Amino acid sequence: MKRYLTKFLFPLLLIFFLIPLSIWAVRLENPLEADNLWELINKLIDFIFTISLGIVPIMIIIAGFYFITAAGDLEKINTAKKMILWTLIGLIIVFCAKGVIKLFKEIFEIEQEEEYEFTNISGEEEEISIPFIPC
Repeated sequence: MKRYLTKFLFPLLLIFFLIPLSIWAVRLENPLEADNLWELINKLIDFIFTISLGIVPIMIIIAGFYFITAAGDLEKINTAKKMILWTLIGLIIVFCAKGVIKLFKEIFEIEQEEEYEFTNISGEEEEISIPFIPC
């Protein structure tokens, strides 16, 4: 049985895994369009920020329904208060995320240059590198 595995199965598996790599190689595009870690982190924070701007009002409205339907029930009132509290804490964390990234960039002295395309007076396009200035 061991001879069967070493003589036939292992080379067969090796061929099945290596042929697609050499013959049908596919170039994968970067779906995130981020060239480095900082761009990826900024894109993720922007995405989370956008999503949170839609979720926060919904959570506050749901907490308002808890307040309205509580009818004096302290448990529902406390649940509504906690929902509003944690929603606002989450919103503050999302707002501070950009500042934390900028703080890390300053601590580790990371400079990021961004390239912009400008059209000069003669109509020719040229790329100009501008150093990243945190806002």
